[in-house]
Amino acid sequence: MYETVKVDLSRKIGKMKPMHAVNNGPVYKFASDQRITNIQYFREAGIPYARTHDASFYATYGGEHTVDITAIFPNFDADPYDPASYDFQLTDEYMRVMLHAGVEPFYRLGQKIEHWSKKYGTIPPKDFKKWAVICEHLIKHLNYGWADGYEMGIKYWEIWNEADLDPDDSTHKRCWGGTKAEFFEFYHIAATHLKEKFPELKIGGPAIAGKMDWAEDFLAQLKAPLDFFSWHRYAGNTEKIALRMVEVRELLDKYGFTETESILNEWNYVKGWVDDDWVYTLRAEKGMKGAAFIASVMCDGQKRPLDMLMYYDARPCGMNGMFNTDRVCEVLKGYYPFKAFGTLYRLGTEVYSESEGDLHICAARDGDKKAVMVSRFSSETEAPVADKRVKIEIAGGEGELVKVYRLDEAHDLELVREEIFGGETFRTVFDFPADSLYLLEIEKTEI
Repeated sequence: MYETVKVDLSRKIGKMKPMHAVNNGPVYKFASDQRITNIQYFREAGIPYARTHDASFYATYGGEHTVDITAIFPNFDADPYDPASYDFQLTDEYMRVMLHAGVEPFYRLGQKIEHWSKKYGTIPPKDFKKWAVICEHLIKHLNYGWADGYEMGIKYWEIWNEADLDPDDSTHKRCWGGTKAEFFEFYHIAATHLKEKFPELKIGGPAIAGKMDWAEDFLAQLKAPLDFFSWHRYAGNTEKIALRMVEVRELLDKYGFTETESILNEWNYVKGWVDDDWVYTLRAEKGMKGAAFIASVMCDGQKRPLDMLMYYDARPCGMNGMFNTDRVCEVLKGYYPFKAFGTLYRLGTEVYSESEGDLHICAARDGDKKAVMVSRFSSETEAPVADKRVKIEIAGGEGELVKVYRLDEAHDLELVREEIFGGETFRTVFDFPADSLYLLEIEKTEI
């Protein structure tokens, strides 16, 4: 017996959304010395945004001299109005690399996570208003030419990261060393100041680690600007992430933030964070299970009340399922869902699609060009999962060539067959392995 997925190319739903954004940009040097790069793959996939969080862990981006406020303004007692107080150079280069790849930076104002026993940048600034003034001048430098700067047009500016990760009484606070109340005051001062200075930009945050009660307390007291609400969710199945997409939107609406964008800007497959589960997770993220998870969450995000999805992490690291960590010029299985979704995103308009069970689908069109992405994710099981036969029915077209691309253990989004869409409804059957993806490109042709 077949499972069936359906598409109606004539039923327009709305815009395709940036579900293929990432944390961190390509690896590239403007000098050709020992340059190994993946910039061409960012361009091919059309990655729309790259968040800058944790960039300073990676040497080629500029390491400890990059992105974080303590790197850009190393002496907090210095004059924030004096260009000599700032060290912009390597951050400038990293932003220029992103733009060179066609990727817009999504700038996290704050600090990387600190897992070490001693904390440095995650200690709350001793003067919240001065911290905001420092960020103001960083924005002026990158967007408005201050201090021999640029006009990069960066829209998104995010205040801090995962202040909710550890409770107030923790002795090991990895992201925010103060209390919840102190962070609420900090956000209010920083967001209010930056929005007053730059009403045309999107100021938001606070990139919560996932504590919904903390998020509700934050929203309930918030009087400061919140153009976007950023949040994180890691899980071993897609249902948990899809459910949270709805929950966050409902929470924002409950407190009157109906125009605030909901942005999931850290997510990935995670079976567990400790011991054997963590080792399994890292292996899975770099193989077909991780790739199928990526594709499935992208499809789910397109269909739910979410405005942007940002994968963690495109930076060469253990959780990067897109590129070989040592040789970033080599792609892994997890890169191909970004390329596939980029095909749909470029088309611009979502059309109707539906799936069932462990299948996930989305479809798009632009005039005579259409595309469909269907993925299957085998959830948290480690046991072998049988292939299934899936029938796909596509209505709303006629006289078109259907090119079918497959991603699985044996194929890297390779063309595996071509068929003619001759009647009012196109029907075909696929063999679907447990973790796999199909991309269908459909275009008018002479029959």
